[in-house]
Parts: sequence; C-alpha cells; structure tokens
Amino acid sequence: MPDEPKKLPAVFYRSPNGTEPVREWLKNLRQDDRRSIGHDVGCAEVGWPVGMPLCRSLGGGLWEVRSNLVHGRIARVIFCVHDGRMVLLHGFEKKTQKTPKPDLETARKRQREIEQ
Repeated sequence: MPDEPKKLPAVFYRSPNGTEPVREWLKNLRQDDRRSIGHDVGCAEVGWPVGMPLCRSLGGGLWEVRSNLVHGRIARVIFCVHDGRMVLLHGFEKKTQKTPKPDLETARKRQREIEQ
C-alpha cells in the first residue's frame, strides 16, 4: 500500500448492533485475497478521487472499489463518502457482469443508516 497521506481514510460501516459486516467478510477470505482488496482500498484512500479501473460510481453517492483476485475472480467493496471518510458498506465476490440488486440494496440501506 502506498505510504502517502490518506486523502479519504477508510472506516468500516458498523451496524446498530455493533457488527462490522465488511470486516467479517474480509476475515473469511484467503490471505492473498484480503491483501489484494486491502491494497486496492489503500490506493483509493491516498489517490481519491480515483476513477476506472480502480473505482466506479454506482450512482446515488455509492462507489465501488474493484479488485481482481486469484484464479480470475473479482471482488467489490461498495462504499460512500461521509464526513470526509470512505465508509466501507458492503463487500462481495462478484459472479455476474452486473452488480446484483440485493448487494446494491444492502449498501444503500447501510448508507441511509449512517446519513441519518
């Protein structure tokens, strides 16, 4: 990860019951996958605003960090910017071309929670 100052520090979304779903998702991945995703999030933190191929807008204030994993797999971490921080709302391994609707709905629900 770059050793530059972070323009947009990342924090994990915390649910009302205190869980951090993205952190839990990451913990269940292989070490090399975690490292790849962490590197990509780190690059977004120091290089913000970042465009394709690393980050893409999903509209409505949501963005995704796009990570390539081993064996041709891909992962996405959906985030929003709130109070000068990158809030990591939802993470998943992508299996289709389009972002699945349930994953977007999960991120939007969490975004609404923190913006209240």
